[in-house]
Amino acid sequence: MSIAYDSVKIGIVSISDRASSGVYEDKGLPALQDWLGRALHNPVAYEARLIADEQALISQTLIELVNAGCSLVLTTGGTGPALRDVTPEATLAVADKEMPGFGEQMRQISLRFVPTAILSRQIAVIRGQCLIINLPGQPKAIAETLEGLKDADGTQLVPGIFAAVPYCVDLIGGPYLETQDAVCKAFRPKNAVRAPRN
Repeated sequence: MSIAYDSVKIGIVSISDRASSGVYEDKGLPALQDWLGRALHNPVAYEARLIADEQALISQTLIELVNAGCSLVLTTGGTGPALRDVTPEATLAVADKEMPGFGEQMRQISLRFVPTAILSRQIAVIRGQCLIINLPGQPKAIAETLEGLKDADGTQLVPGIFAAVPYCVDLIGGPYLETQDAVCKAFRPKNAVRAPRN
C-alpha cells in the first residue's frame, strides 16, 4: 500500500557574487537540495537559481519563483552586515507579511555555536501563497537551522525552523508537506493533521 503525497514546487536560491561569476563552486544549492531530499516525503520539483548580490535581481527572482507556483522558497547567502549583503532588504521588498519568529529561532540555534550569530539578519516572509525564508550561507549552518540541534541519542535539544514550515504552508493554502521524522519532525496541531491517503 503506497501513500499518496502532495507534490510541491520549491524554489532554492543561492546568492553570491563570487559563486555566480564562477570564482568558486556554489555549495548552497546542493546543500539545500540534499537536505530537502532527506527531509520530505513529498515529490519535489525544484526551481534553482544562482544569482549575484544585487537587491533588484534578488527581489525579481523571488517574484518569479512565487509566480511560477513555488509554495516555499529558500535562499542562502547575503544575510550578514557587509555592504553587499542585501538579501533581507530584497526579501522584505516583495513581502505581504513578515514572519519574524523564523529569524529569531535561526539566531538562537546559531548562537549555540558562534557569538557572531547576532550579526546574521535572516528573515522569513509570506508573498501570496508562498513562504520565503532566508537561510545562512554555510552548508553546515543551513542544516543546523533547518533541522535543529539533537543530543548524542537523537533527542531534540533545540527545534529547527523546518518543524514549523509545513503548518505555515498549510495556513497559506499550500500543499500538505510531510517530513521524515528522523530528520525533522513537523509539528501541527492535532486538528490540522491529515490521515494518510492511499
